Order: sequence, then C-alpha cells, then structure tokens
Amino acid sequence: MADEVTRAARGVLYVHSSPRAICPHVEWAAGRALGEAVNFDWNEQPVLRGSLRAEFTWEGQVGDGARIASALRGWSQLRYEVSEDPGLGSDGARWMHTPDLGVFFAQTDSAGNVVVPEDRIRYAMEVGGHDALELHRELRLALGQAWDDELEPFRHASDFAPVVWLHHVG
Repeated sequence: MADEVTRAARGVLYVHSSPRAICPHVEWAAGRALGEAVNFDWNEQPVLRGSLRAEFTWEGQVGDGARIASALRGWSQLRYEVSEDPGLGSDGARWMHTPDLGVFFAQTDSAGNVVVPEDRIRYAMEVGGHDALELHRELRLALGQAWDDELEPFRHASDFAPVVWLHHVG
C-alpha cells in the first residue's frame, strides 16, 4: 500500500467579533482543529463595544479550514470567516458565520472569488423563472451576500490593524 501524501494548505481565520470571555476557548478550538496550540493577537473591535477581534494565518492540511469552521460553529456569539487557499488538487474555500445567519460555505478560485456551481445556478434559474427579482434573490443567496453585508462593517475595523511584512529569504 502506498503512503498517503499529505497536501499542505494554508489560509486565514478572521474572528471579527468575540466576547472577551470566550477568546481563550476560540484559540483552543482553532488549535485543536489544527493539531497544535495557537495564540491570537486580540484587539478591541470598535464596531461592537466589549468584543475583541483577531486575525490568524494558519498552515496545515487540506481540509483544516473546514475543521476550524466546524470547531467554532458552536459559539453563536462569534462572527468569523475562515479561508483555505486553493492548492494542487484542491479548491479554495471560505466559511462565514454570523450570529443571525449561521454558517455559509463557498468554493473559491485562485483569486478568492466565490465560485457558484453550475447546478446551483440552474436551481436559481428554475426558482426565479421569468421573475428577475426572484432570480436576483437566489443568486445573492448563492453568493453569500447576506453574510458579506453583515460582516462588512467588522472587516473595515481591521483597516488600521498593524501590518506584518513577511520577507522571502533564500
């Protein structure tokens, strides 16, 4: 039997808002999903008083993005996004979660754009029929627009976050 080749993956976890009391639990859950302890640099979230935000770049195996998103799903107070970059033989992915909407999942292309599968577009056309407004509603749902709309103010809170420049050596 041939050895299974482990494919490397990487991505980013954006915790847009978390109550202070559960921040250590969020770190523990993400670390458990990745198989190693992690520490986040928590900052105040100006959009929601009393909450904190963090960005964490992760490296692991293909599928770890799904494991992180699943591990965080139990805390309904969290707003977060998990991305997993596409790699050799694997699609990219994005998970978004808000307290009101729950989890949204989408495949992504190499530029991070949401990819809507053909059968989902056909379903939207079938449901929308000749009603342009209904077709528009279905396509917005397929793109996760409601999640983007709710998370956008929280994303802008990171516009003034410190930038860490990584240098390639060698």
